[in-house]
Amino acid sequence: MGKSKKVPTVGEGKRGASGHLGYLLRQASSGFRLRLDRALADLAVTSPQFAVMTMIAAYPGLSNADIARLVFQTPQTVSTIIANLLRAETVARQPHAVHGRIQQLELTKSGLALLAECRRRVAILERELLVGLSAGEEDVIRRWLVGVAMPGAETGQA
Repeated sequence: MGKSKKVPTVGEGKRGASGHLGYLLRQASSGFRLRLDRALADLAVTSPQFAVMTMIAAYPGLSNADIARLVFQTPQTVSTIIANLLRAETVARQPHAVHGRIQQLELTKSGLALLAECRRRVAILERELLVGLSAGEEDVIRRWLVGVAMPGAETGQA
């Protein structure tokens, strides 16, 4: 039998600067998600709940399917998240101002306060990401990340 190889830690081998870009991007995303989950844990907020609350606040009147696309979740998952947020009275359904049968989601007063605290904590994590970068380097990274995510980026037709 062959000898078991040591699994490289972040920064070693293919998990380091010589690794595949797609893998490194996913590794970075997973690392940030873990820090985010830990920062919000005592508030009983998950990172997907934070994302949903953020989108409800930013884009009032969205459908569950729209929210799902924005937070990279399935519509079924978003329905469960919203049900939990409704149960916790973090969000509420309100009738549309013109089309009364249409129900729109909005953050409650306590939901707005919770989102504000989540945002405060996330801002700290995001500042930590930028340590050692110049404003120009930050701008390049932001534009690169947007470009990677744009439809058609893989064919150069973004």
